[in-house]
Amino acid sequence: MEVKPGDGIILTLPLMVDDHHDYGSTSGKHDEDKIHHHHQTISTTSFIKTCFNGLNALSGLGILSVPYALSTGGWLSLILLFIIALVSFYTGLLIKRCMELDTNITTYPDIGFRAFGRMGRTVVSILMYMELYLVATGFLILEGDNLHNLFPATGVLASAVILGSIVWTGAFDGIGFHQYDQNHDQRKMLNWSGIPTAVSLYAFCYCAHPVFPTLYTSMKNKSQFTNVLFICFIICTMTYASIAVLGYSMFGSEIQSQITLNLPTEKLSSKVAIYTTLISPVAKYALMVTPILDAIKSRFPSCYIKSRFVDMLIGTTILISSAIVALLVPFFVSLMSLVGAFLSITASIILPCLCYLKISGTYKRFGCEMISLVSIMMMGFAIAVLGTCTSVVEIIDNLQS
Repeated sequence: MEVKPGDGIILTLPLMVDDHHDYGSTSGKHDEDKIHHHHQTISTTSFIKTCFNGLNALSGLGILSVPYALSTGGWLSLILLFIIALVSFYTGLLIKRCMELDTNITTYPDIGFRAFGRMGRTVVSILMYMELYLVATGFLILEGDNLHNLFPATGVLASAVILGSIVWTGAFDGIGFHQYDQNHDQRKMLNWSGIPTAVSLYAFCYCAHPVFPTLYTSMKNKSQFTNVLFICFIICTMTYASIAVLGYSMFGSEIQSQITLNLPTEKLSSKVAIYTTLISPVAKYALMVTPILDAIKSRFPSCYIKSRFVDMLIGTTILISSAIVALLVPFFVSLMSLVGAFLSITASIILPCLCYLKISGTYKRFGCEMISLVSIMMMGFAIAVLGTCTSVVEIIDNLQS
């Protein structure tokens, strides 16, 4: 089973059809054999390929907005990026532990089901589909913003091209850095009012947890999964930190919500970055909405599931609705901040801790692990509440103005 790259989410078949499978329950020998066969057929991915898939999962739209996040929070807010990365790495390990405790778990909704039954599966699935829908909407906003700036790779490649192009623009095309002296006083060490937005955007960079079960299940040598997570988080965090520091150093307080909007369109290096930014959403939009399409179709009678008309009707409805949302709320950074605060924090920090507490039985034993998990969840709740409220207020203010 091929693992496909996405912006913070990787989409695979189990995520689309798991509503009809209760892997967490005893459902007879036939189901057990089917699950065992499922594990045998997909556990073929090498260490290197799993690392690449993990990098693709963590490399997404966040790279465009981390310079803006740094500008809103100030230089010291970069510490929060590393804290979010560290906590997200730890919660990724918690997902691995959940899967080790129950070998029937193959997808993220399965973890929710194992911990809290059908309600857990439903909540996890809804959060995933909401995130997919809003990220797809973000793609449309991204296209509109950059097409306005310039008339017309995915994953790791796109991130590498954008980072390289921005470095070239600043170092060799004389854009941004020469203005440092004039704008130095505008580069703040810490801006408390911008912290909720900054940490929400940082969290959006690490919303790949729904795919970790699929990566783990697909690995040939599952004992190496911790090393996979470590490598992926180190590389992606260094990339995000580098682009944040470069962007803020180049443009200071004048940095826009997407760093590509600051780049001069007459420079070749800038065109490379902007074209890459434009191509990426075109390549990924269908990938984002396909699971939503399949989830909706699964609610139809079986006679309609393979109907092309139903496919076209649902697909067109999703496209039109996301386009309307993008037109009504064309505020890229506010929307991504909302996704980061409400959905990414919930799916990547709060839910892994909550599910692990329940599945492992740690909640019954008071100790260092329980204190750590509860502390992380409290931090997650605080970020989710503050970030969500801030994002909603920003969206309302922008709509009114």
